[in-house]
Amino acid sequence: MGKLTNSMWRLLGSQSSRNQSKSVALIKDADTHTSWAADLADDEFAAQAQQLDIGSKPADRARFLALVREAADRSLDMRPFDVQLQGALRLLEGDVVEMATGEGKTLAGAIAAIGHVLQGHRVHVISVNDYLATRDAEWMAPLFAAFGLVARAVSENSDHEERKAAYAADITYGSVNEIGFDVLRDQLALSPDDLVSPKPDVAIIDEADSVLVDEALIPLVLAGSTETEVPDQAIHDVVARMKNKHYEVDTEGRNVTLTEEGASFVEEELGGINLYDEDHVGTTLVHINIAMHAHYLLERDVHYIVRDGGVHLINASRGRVAQLQRWPDGVQAAVEIKEGLSQTDSGEVIDTITVQALIGRYPSVCGMTGTALAAGEQFRQFYDLLVSQIPPNTSNIRVDEPDRVYDTKANKVEAIVGYVKEVHETGQPILIGTHDVAESEELAYFLDKAGVSTVVLNAKNDAEEAKIIAEAGARNAVTVSTQMAGRGTDIRLGGSADDAAAREEVVELGGLCVIGTGRHDTQRLDNQLRGRAGRQGDPGRSVFFSSLEDPVVTRNLAFKRDPVSQSEDGSMGAKGIDLIEQAQRVAEGVMLELHANTWRYNKLVNQQRDIVVARRMEILTTDTALDELSAREPDRYAQLTGAKTAERSAQESSSEGSSPQESSPQESSAEGSSAEGSNPDRSATAEGTTAEAAPMPPVEPVDREVLVQAAREIMLYHLDRAWADHLAFVSDVRASIHLRSLGKESPLDEFHKLILDEFAGLPTEAVDKACVTFTSATITNDGVDLGTADLHRSTTTWTYMVHDNLFASGGAKTLQGIIGIFR
Repeated sequence: MGKLTNSMWRLLGSQSSRNQSKSVALIKDADTHTSWAADLADDEFAAQAQQLDIGSKPADRARFLALVREAADRSLDMRPFDVQLQGALRLLEGDVVEMATGEGKTLAGAIAAIGHVLQGHRVHVISVNDYLATRDAEWMAPLFAAFGLVARAVSENSDHEERKAAYAADITYGSVNEIGFDVLRDQLALSPDDLVSPKPDVAIIDEADSVLVDEALIPLVLAGSTETEVPDQAIHDVVARMKNKHYEVDTEGRNVTLTEEGASFVEEELGGINLYDEDHVGTTLVHINIAMHAHYLLERDVHYIVRDGGVHLINASRGRVAQLQRWPDGVQAAVEIKEGLSQTDSGEVIDTITVQALIGRYPSVCGMTGTALAAGEQFRQFYDLLVSQIPPNTSNIRVDEPDRVYDTKANKVEAIVGYVKEVHETGQPILIGTHDVAESEELAYFLDKAGVSTVVLNAKNDAEEAKIIAEAGARNAVTVSTQMAGRGTDIRLGGSADDAAAREEVVELGGLCVIGTGRHDTQRLDNQLRGRAGRQGDPGRSVFFSSLEDPVVTRNLAFKRDPVSQSEDGSMGAKGIDLIEQAQRVAEGVMLELHANTWRYNKLVNQQRDIVVARRMEILTTDTALDELSAREPDRYAQLTGAKTAERSAQESSSEGSSPQESSPQESSAEGSSAEGSNPDRSATAEGTTAEAAPMPPVEPVDREVLVQAAREIMLYHLDRAWADHLAFVSDVRASIHLRSLGKESPLDEFHKLILDEFAGLPTEAVDKACVTFTSATITNDGVDLGTADLHRSTTTWTYMVHDNLFASGGAKTLQGIIGIFR
């Protein structure tokens, strides 16, 4: 089955064999330049590299490989293997390369980064977390320095100046979150000097499947605090007393709704109200839905942890706390009420960007990961990227045992504990991969009861990650970890001390034993866990324990009659393995459909965002705002510049000799401009005043530079406000658009129609409101005081949107239905 699957993915998204002959030939040519590179002094590398045309001359590219191999040997004490050079070459060609865990992706990526810079590009190396970004930038710094290049990293602890310096470097390392949030924050800049993130050029994506596939369902959201109403305690008390019959959770676990019986229960508990009448449908019912989401969809120690008196979200694909991130739309406060904690401010979405849109900004993209082939279709479909498979430097001798499947979770846990105890008695190190915090702690408890001491790594102690993982290969070590994908730290046999005797002892024991406590929704994540053993030809083994009560089964298979085990220990044998694999195939199909839905529904919004961003950058970097406002409101402009006072003085001094029809050319011009440019019928502000009715208080003449900035801030405020309102409208439409299918309409077509119609009026409305503010706000040589117009910008914070696809996934339900038919 594995061979068939890989063949399929190669047809869909891989070009593994076609290009390797070119790479191998170049590396052989590079060998002929080894002596030349070895004879160079350290300070000659940079000058020699600058003379090479590695973009168009194969001979120069071969010399570059010889040069970088020698430089890495001297600066890092790491001489690149041929396969690492192959990987770097394919990265330079724009592929996603598959290199097994421990094969040296970090060095291959650094070599490719140098190659791109030498061709005149600025490079961003994008990873899944701050730890990897900071580690790799520091680790590879001596190699970059050998070529006269500077690399820096951005992390959540970087201040504004540190970010500017990092992005000004030749090579910038950063997590997808940090780089994405810097892009979003730039869209709130009020001065060109506030801009941080430069124009994107080349992106090298580390752990590409984690970044481009797993993270792609979670848009990056920048939000401002707002006083949104949240469910009160009485509503939460009612929701907490609900029975299973009072609510329904959809098959994907993404939505929870009241049943008729549930609605009646709530209405009676809240004093005999009608949830669906005018007084409650837009308030009480909404709060009930938010409270149900918090109580029945979000689980403690799965989706979040409670620490230091606060609720902290867990990034499911990384097993870490999502730092400084929150749920929007009152969900955060609802979870805090559920946990009996004090409520923090709610968030209003100011701007958002999907990973697809973020990566789409880069003209050139490539990537590397240990499991690229299985994600080949997503890479091709959503990013137009192809996959190259790089062979391992040393053959993989890891033994992958058949899955062990049990009827119940209890029997599965008992089997895991027995297996771990048996292996542990030999001294062989064990790494156990679990799915969430709760499971890791539960398993550690049972192992402790069985006399097996463990070290647990999960979101509660992720600061100790590097230390824990580094020792996971020591004799007698038993490590229980959540989500090994993207952790990045190699597990060395014998531990981190690099003791040859300790390593050899563990090799004799069979290397690292990896145990999975259940299949993931995609085989790709299973393989990432397996790949922790058998690094660079090391011995090792892996085995997965599953049960028919695991989420991957309960969410994706429906049984007319629950299968029954014929064994005393509850094992299901080959039939159980077939069921697990079937469930995983359905889950992978559901995930692909979910990605496609996310892509389809976000594509138009991303295009609209591009229009707003282009308009915003024009306002931010030019005098456009003042030019447009002065044309629309010439009287106010004349007043602010003192021009009108001068005109009136001239008129008064010559009034006796002038007829009423005679006016100065400047005044005639101003009047004409006003007649042509202003719009007396434009919409009123929220206060109900129009520009014509707004007072224009007397002012001292304002310097032009100050006026340019004042006009810019006014224009930007209303453009940003209009975009935030549009995003709120999009969210509301998307939340209910699946109901259109009940009327035989296409939800996607209706979604596009609604948001296109809404967006059409956004630019004009923003300018109209800016004109009103221009005439009414206090503008002096100290700048504009938006507070006098009751306009206040939110202080921004990061938020984390958990469910982007609030609509039902029709394709997913179809797939799940087919499984029922076949059985």
